[in-house]
Amino acid sequence: MLRFIAMRLVKAAIILIAIVTLNFFLIHAAPGDPAAVMAGEAGAADDIFLEQLREQFGLDKPLLTQLGLYLGGIIQLDLGFSYRQQMPVADLIFDRLPATLLLTMTAFVISLVLGTLAGVLASARVGKWSDTLISTVALLFYATPLYWAALMAVLIFSVQLNWLPGFGYETVGGNYEGLDRVIDIAKHLILPATTLGLFFMAVYMRMTRASMLEVSTLDFVKTARAKGLKPSIIQRRHVFRNALLPVVTLAGLQAGQLVGGAVLTETVFAWPGIGRLMFEALAQRDYNVLLGVFFVSAAMVLLFNLITDILYRVVDPRIRAS
Repeated sequence: MLRFIAMRLVKAAIILIAIVTLNFFLIHAAPGDPAAVMAGEAGAADDIFLEQLREQFGLDKPLLTQLGLYLGGIIQLDLGFSYRQQMPVADLIFDRLPATLLLTMTAFVISLVLGTLAGVLASARVGKWSDTLISTVALLFYATPLYWAALMAVLIFSVQLNWLPGFGYETVGGNYEGLDRVIDIAKHLILPATTLGLFFMAVYMRMTRASMLEVSTLDFVKTARAKGLKPSIIQRRHVFRNALLPVVTLAGLQAGQLVGGAVLTETVFAWPGIGRLMFEALAQRDYNVLLGVFFVSAAMVLLFNLITDILYRVVDPRIRAS
């Protein structure tokens, strides 16, 4: 197992370097000059000032030289300097990463638990009205645009009913401490986490239902029925555990993607995470921040993929590391 993990880490490092290189060239191929944007906002867009800005932030160097310097910094965990925020990119990202992890992991748990439960219930009542109802509701959540669902959630539960706060990470000026602060953050978390979680719940529901139905037709399940085991025991001990493998695969992929994929949710709910930071950096042509967010997101995807491979052996002991 240790050799397997070491090999996967080496492969992940190579993939990460390739992703960083590709993102670097794509970002610099995009139209727009960060120096021109900063000079325009400063009200001094003459050529001399532009050259000074490019020299100050290393934008006057050849592209390959900039890439080499950036990769050298990545190896030392130096993600560069934000010329818009005037602080290291790593500090910017790691200040906002806890908020993103809190949001995305809560949404992940909501979607995985509700989706798996709905899939099990639907497969146990296949062809009945309850199966149709569950499938229809799940499809409705999946087909609804995420930004529209987020806006409607704010309008209904925050503006109209005034049940929950609609924006932010915590109450501005509340100065809560201890348990009161935890409760305040939890209230702000409910709407964005539920909105994001319900969108992905439908995917887990469909996957669990299809996998459960497929496993229920296998020979060992027929044997269990022939022995007279109760349907509930067959579903729980034989069908469900063997149907989990594709669900675990999908969950591992989406857990990593959620970290960098909550841009719309964080923007609508003004959640101070790296998704919103990426949106702001894109509007400001802050290349180093964009590259830093892409790097952290890619690293998270690779990390969760590795965790998924390790969990395979827990779910199905027949799978070996080789």
